[in-house]
Amino acid sequence: MPAIRTSRSRSDERRWFPVGTGLVASLSVLLVAGIALTMVEGSWLSIQKFGLSFWRTSTWDPVAGEFGALPFLWGTLYSSFLALLIATPVALGIAIFLSELSPFVLRRPLIFLTELLAAIPSIVYGMWGIFVLVPFVRQLQGLCPEWLKATPFFKGPPLGIGLLAAALVLAVMVVPFSASVAREILKSVPFSQREAAYALGATRWEAIRMALYYGRTGIIGAIMLGLGRALGETMAVTMVIGNNPQISLSLFAPQYTMAAVIANEFTEAADDLYLHALVEIGLVLFVVTILINALSRLLIWRVGGGRGEKVALPAAPVAR
Repeated sequence: MPAIRTSRSRSDERRWFPVGTGLVASLSVLLVAGIALTMVEGSWLSIQKFGLSFWRTSTWDPVAGEFGALPFLWGTLYSSFLALLIATPVALGIAIFLSELSPFVLRRPLIFLTELLAAIPSIVYGMWGIFVLVPFVRQLQGLCPEWLKATPFFKGPPLGIGLLAAALVLAVMVVPFSASVAREILKSVPFSQREAAYALGATRWEAIRMALYYGRTGIIGAIMLGLGRALGETMAVTMVIGNNPQISLSLFAPQYTMAAVIANEFTEAADDLYLHALVEIGLVLFVVTILINALSRLLIWRVGGGRGEKVALPAAPVAR
C-alpha cells in the first residue's frame, strides 16, 4: 500500500519544483552568454587593433594583415532585405489563402507542403540555385535593355552568379517561416471581428483587410523572423552569391556575406589576427540575429495579448 504523503512533503515539492525548473531554464541564458563571451575573447585582437574602423573599411587582405568587414556587412544586409522584399508578398499571400480562402480539403496538404519547405537542407537549396536560378538570372540579364544595363543596379557581366541569385534563394527559404507565423496570426484574430465586418456590409476582401490590420504587429514579427533566417543563412548563399568582397549596387554583381566568409576562410586562417577578424564577424552576426529574433517574438507575443500559447511559432532560424 503506497505511503500517504504528508503535507510537509507536498509543501517541499511546491517549493523546490519551481526552483529546479528555473535552474534548468536558466541554462539557455547561460549558454547564450557563454557563446557571446567566447566570441568576444576569440575576437579580442581584432577589436583592439581595428576598433570601429573594422566596420568602416573595405580592405580585406589577409597577407598584409588588413581587415575591413564593410563588404560582408553590405552583402549580408543587401541580400537579406532584397530577399525579404521578394518573399513578404508571397508569404502573406500564402497565409491569407490558407487561413481565409482555402477549401478545407486543400488546407491541410498545403500547410504540410509549406512547412516542408522549411525542412529542406540548405545545401539542397544551394544546388537548386546553381542549376535553376543561376541560368534564370543569366537569361534575365540578357533580356534587359541596354539603357537598363547602364544603370548602377543592373550593370555587370552576365555570370548569373551574384546578389540577385542569392536573394532569390533566400526568398524561397524565408517564405515558409513568414507564411507559417502570419497564418497563425490571422487565425488568432477573433472571428467576432469578421462577423462585425460582415454585419456592417463589408465584402470578404474588406473583412480580410480588417484581419490584416488587426494582426499587423504580429505580421511584422513574422516578417522579421524571416529576416533573421535570411541573415544567418550560409551554404545556399555561399554557393550562388559569387563570394567577391566588393561593395556594389548591382543586382548581378558577385558579392559576399558575413556567414559566407566565415565558412569559406575559417580553415585558412594562418595567423591569430586573421582568425580573430573572422570571429569578430561572427560575433556581430550572432548579436544581430539574436536581436532580430527577440524583437520578432516580442511583437508576436504582444499581438497575442501576452498569452504566448495563442500563437504557435516555428523553430528559430539558424545558420546552416
